[in-house]
Parts: sequence; structure tokens; C-alpha cells
Amino acid sequence: MSTPSSLQHLIDSLRVLPGVGPKSASRMAYHLLQRDQTGADSLAHAIMTALATLKHCQLCNTFTESDICEICADENRTHEQLCVVEMPTDLLMVEQTLAYHGLYFVLMGRLSPLDGIGPKDIAFSRLLERASDGIVKEVILSTNFTVEGEATAHYLAEMLRARGLTVSRIARGLPVGGELEHADPSTLAQALVERRTLAG
Repeated sequence: MSTPSSLQHLIDSLRVLPGVGPKSASRMAYHLLQRDQTGADSLAHAIMTALATLKHCQLCNTFTESDICEICADENRTHEQLCVVEMPTDLLMVEQTLAYHGLYFVLMGRLSPLDGIGPKDIAFSRLLERASDGIVKEVILSTNFTVEGEATAHYLAEMLRARGLTVSRIARGLPVGGELEHADPSTLAQALVERRTLAG
């Protein structure tokens, strides 16, 4: 017996989510259709609304409903510091530490040659433009301590230092191979406090 085409399309669509394989996608699809059609309708509406209303902040590149996000629009932030993270979830984790009061830039990814992701595939040029505004003095590289995150930090450090900027890297209070999204706020706060300047 073949799966109805609309059901198969739903299953295939759910598989775009990270960590969701064919079995998980099938379970989700059947659950939404059989047990929670209200939830399915709410999910569909939320996705359509997000796609229609969210855009990238013109300054930091995170998701926002305005041209400039709330953090970038905050006059009380330290405008001389720019913390570079891979994803919006990492930005939220740094904010939860309450240890950082500067601004951010979200790359929306990281270098990963094995996955075909190079400098042109993430917002490197926008970051360089943002960091070269004449106000930013220090760029804090807060990419993850994974192989890809370290490679991204090294690449960015070379380019930013060439523009006369002070470049620092959050300290290894975070475990090697760890990701910011899964770190507890106190560990991340300590990593920010103990950041180091990267030598040329």
C-alpha cells in the first residue's frame, strides 16, 4: 500500500528539521493528523506568519520584525564591542549570562568545507562592514568550540586584525566540542569574562 502523496509530502517536509529522520518525521506527521489537528493548524499558521514577518536585522543580522532589532536599537549598550556568534540561539545564551553589554553580529552559520559552506555562504562581508564602522573597537569571537567554529574564528581573526581591530576569543570555560546553545549561563559568563586577545 502506497502512502498518499499529501501525507508523503508532509513527512518529507518535516525531515528538513535538524535531527529528524524518516521514522521521526512519520511519527510527527501521524501525530499531527490523528491526535492534534489543532496543533497542526497552529504550527502551519506560525510558520507562515514567521516567514511573512521576520527579516534580518540590518546591523546584527539576527531575526527581527523591524529593520533594527531591540538590542541594536538600545542606546545603553556598549557600541565599541561586537560579539560574533554563529546562530540567534547563541546570542540568546550570551544574553542570559547578563555578563555582556555590547552589541552582536550573527553569522547564521559557520565555515564547513565538508558541507560546502565557505566564506561567501555566511555573512562575512556584512560582518566586516559592520565592524569597520569606526565605532567598534573590539570584536569578541564567540563561535562554538567545534572544529568548524574554531576554523571560523581563525579565519575571521585574520581578516579583522588586518583592519586594525582588537580581536578576542571567549575563554575555554566551555568544553572542547561544545556548543553555546547547550552551555549553562554561569559557564558562558565566565568564558566571556576570561576572553583573550588573539595575537597576530
